[in-house]
Amino acid sequence: MRLGIVSDVHGNIEALDIAIARMGAVDELLCAGDACYQFRFSNEVAARLREVGARYVLGNHEEILLSPAGIRAQQSPRVDQELLEWTRAQPSTIRVQLGGKRLLMFHATPWAPNRDYLYPSSPELRKLAAEEADYIIYGHTHYQMARRIGRALVVNPGSIGDPRDPNNDFQVSYAVLDTETDAVQIGNFSDPTRTIAKHSGSRGR
Repeated sequence: MRLGIVSDVHGNIEALDIAIARMGAVDELLCAGDACYQFRFSNEVAARLREVGARYVLGNHEEILLSPAGIRAQQSPRVDQELLEWTRAQPSTIRVQLGGKRLLMFHATPWAPNRDYLYPSSPELRKLAAEEADYIIYGHTHYQMARRIGRALVVNPGSIGDPRDPNNDFQVSYAVLDTETDAVQIGNFSDPTRTIAKHSGSRGR
């Protein structure tokens, strides 16, 4: 199987569509959270994820939007209520068998799905070796990584919506994982909304 992976879209439908096109034919699209940006729900991003049948976990930005503090944003006439309810129905963690392999996906960490940061240099990454999974997919840091930790191949595609990784020249990024070979291809390209979404964090974590 070919698995397309994105995370931290933060409303950037332009970059998401480019990533989907560049991936080519994939058997599944995985989104590791933060499709929206704080109280700004993106009808376009949610519609695209639903349209392609993406497996999608909620991140800290969905948590903010869907909390009581986000009631005004939820009730905005600009928000498609059907898409909002579809978003609300998504899990914070996914454990599934794909291509005969066990896959675990969350946004930030398995012990706190929307909290803490596992950067490529984080000592806490070694805790992932205890997870019963062949593949672990996550986001949140906006830093890309593909590394074997214990039995698991751990993949963070970086951010497709708000680039912050100096190691890839602050480009937006996505990943494609081949479950037959365990090969991971990470694709980078310039943010098509760069004049709006600077890498300084204008879209937020």
